[in-house]
Amino acid sequence: MRLSRYFLPVLKETPAEAQIVSHRLMLRAGMIRQQAAGIYSWLPLGYKVLKRIEQIVHEEQQKAGHLPLLMPTLQSAELWQKSGRYDAYGPEMLRFTDRHDREMLYGPTNEEMITDIVAAYVSSYKALPLTLYHIQWKFRDEVRPRFGVMRGREFLMKDGYNFDLTKEDALHAYNRHLVTYLRTYERMGLQAIPMRADSGPIGGDYTHEFLVLAETGESEVFYDSEITELTFGDRAIDYDDKAECQAVLEEFTSRYARTDETHDEAAFGEIPEERRRSARGIEVGQIFYFGTEYSEKLGAMVTDAEGQKVPLHMGSHGIGVSRLLGAIIEASHDDKGIIWPEGVTPFHAGIVNLRQGDAATDAACEQLYAGLQAKGLEPLYDDRDERAGGKFATMDLIGLPWRVTVGPRGLEKGVVELTSRKTGESEEMGLEAAIDRLAQIYEGIA
Repeated sequence: MRLSRYFLPVLKETPAEAQIVSHRLMLRAGMIRQQAAGIYSWLPLGYKVLKRIEQIVHEEQQKAGHLPLLMPTLQSAELWQKSGRYDAYGPEMLRFTDRHDREMLYGPTNEEMITDIVAAYVSSYKALPLTLYHIQWKFRDEVRPRFGVMRGREFLMKDGYNFDLTKEDALHAYNRHLVTYLRTYERMGLQAIPMRADSGPIGGDYTHEFLVLAETGESEVFYDSEITELTFGDRAIDYDDKAECQAVLEEFTSRYARTDETHDEAAFGEIPEERRRSARGIEVGQIFYFGTEYSEKLGAMVTDAEGQKVPLHMGSHGIGVSRLLGAIIEASHDDKGIIWPEGVTPFHAGIVNLRQGDAATDAACEQLYAGLQAKGLEPLYDDRDERAGGKFATMDLIGLPWRVTVGPRGLEKGVVELTSRKTGESEEMGLEAAIDRLAQIYEGIA
């Protein structure tokens, strides 16, 4: 993509309504535009990152054997009345009637609908275990939408639902989801800590939230500092191995880590004082096991091996896909702009032409552009007739992890400059060497 042909409406001034870093930088970098309170249009750069995050979520879910589908944003009130949540959910649910006076709602979650689907088609234990998920836009009518995409009214969520014959099987699904979430967040350059949480309107006795530590987090969290030293890494795991998944759960949840709703001062006090931490956190996902609550109310029953009709054991597992953009920026930025991790960057590298119109410089940039594309990478080529300072400022603001600077002086020596956005360190090397270096960096990521 050439910047002269791209739609990137960057702002020099920070809009007054932006209170936190991620909101300010997403607006300034031309990623989103507010259309109404808590509702945003996703402009090309923001949409590109959103799709990268969505793809990572899809890949990690499907590695675990979870099956994607797509449910509608609008739902009938009838299912919610059967579950008892229609009146209990509260004013966050947007309710309306259609032209035939049927009560409808804009879905804030999908437990009822997915249970109805499974009840219609699954009747035998032989079809289990089953986990279905979708990534879909949701709406919750927040009384005070704020902080940009971090607390909007319309947002993109991944919702997964497991259906199992027994509690033991359902808790394995819970553990399996925890593992997929650890892998997902680490691929995005995040450390998301699983913390004991409150189940809220979803219900259930087993639940963990995943929180990214950030000063602007809405939740107060308490944790043992040892948990921040844990990483899942690239270890292989058999998702069908119950003991292996259980071991990961114990590894990442055995140390104290709780949100303020479930904080236990006595238990916290048992941790050595030098390891006790309190901070703010951004919730980016949550997993639940809630047993047979929905399957009993909505008729999701199967015949077991003894021929008995039994209700399915269920769990619900969500990731805030659009919220993750804000969380990543809150965790990775500086005073110049965003610093995207390689796993989610909208473009793999930026090419800056220091002398647009110079035959040799233009030719070198074209060679670099084509070479990176040949390696399967997506560069963003700043081919505008702008001063160098403005080009550097744009690249720093939008936060691409790597920048290749091409200018007449360097070309006289046969080199270009490769710069890391994260460290600010630069290295001169030949044009082909820069292409190879970037291909090596993104091997297994892009």
